[in-house]
Amino acid sequence: MEQRLAEHTRLDLAEVRPLGGGACQENFRVTTAEGARFVLRSDARQSLPGSIGRKQEYPVIAAAREMGTPTPEASHLGEGLVREGAWAYLLDWVDGEAIGSRVVKHPAREQLPEQLAQALAAIHRVNPGTHELPLSGLEVDPAQAAVGFVREMVDALPEANAGLELALLWASENLPEPGPVTLVHGDFRTGNFLVGDGGLNAVLDWEFAHWGDPLDDVGWLCVRDWRFGKVALPAGGLATRERFYRAYAQASEHDVDPSVVHFWEIIGNLRWGAAAVYQGERYLQGKTSDLEMLAIPRRVCEMAFEALRLIELGPPEL
Repeated sequence: MEQRLAEHTRLDLAEVRPLGGGACQENFRVTTAEGARFVLRSDARQSLPGSIGRKQEYPVIAAAREMGTPTPEASHLGEGLVREGAWAYLLDWVDGEAIGSRVVKHPAREQLPEQLAQALAAIHRVNPGTHELPLSGLEVDPAQAAVGFVREMVDALPEANAGLELALLWASENLPEPGPVTLVHGDFRTGNFLVGDGGLNAVLDWEFAHWGDPLDDVGWLCVRDWRFGKVALPAGGLATRERFYRAYAQASEHDVDPSVVHFWEIIGNLRWGAAAVYQGERYLQGKTSDLEMLAIPRRVCEMAFEALRLIELGPPEL
């Protein structure tokens, strides 16, 4: 791998070392002889449903950066850098803390809600009228497409789950009215951005990017599992709904309908519940050697319960 990478990038490499913490793709820390650092990001042997390839992800990052999103610059896209058939590229190295349980306790956490709202608004300034990107999501209503996507995931699970089925039935009968279509990050949450002394350093992990409803990203940030114990702060364990919705509305100049975010938060719990099972299946099928993947499927019951709880509570009154 080192030889292919050196030939492709023309960099004088000193070290290429696997990076931990990536649940889906393969990431490596690359250090050059001059001391420069990069992240080599490569397609995994098997990804979760909905994940795009690195070849598709590459122009998405460029578009997001063009609109002002703080995300590392990608370069040197190529095929076969890690193994045959797998696409990969280099990302500029950015320092910062990404572990969710530490981010929600970070000294800079008070600055994050507004910074994250601004970053999300920049992402959503990318739309089909500003950029042509190799992404899905333009064919049907985003909410209908999301329900269909989760339906396929749930149908493919090795065992039926009554909680997911009930919540999915509610979602199919309570689709919000179609709104604007923009770039959706798809995994914008605590744990997928880097935090430093000044707050937000970089947004990471674009593998679930697609065209869709921008409030999909807002709902995903509010999924309970991304609060890392700070359950009273629904927006990523960092802010109340009121504070984040207000910050996002101001940054994006779009109103935030709590009932629409409510729908997407329920969809988020369903999507993550089904994906948790898939993570375990990746290990059982020999597609990853990370033993942690076997522990993740137990979360499906938590996500199903949370989706049903949200349905019972209804949209929050802000």
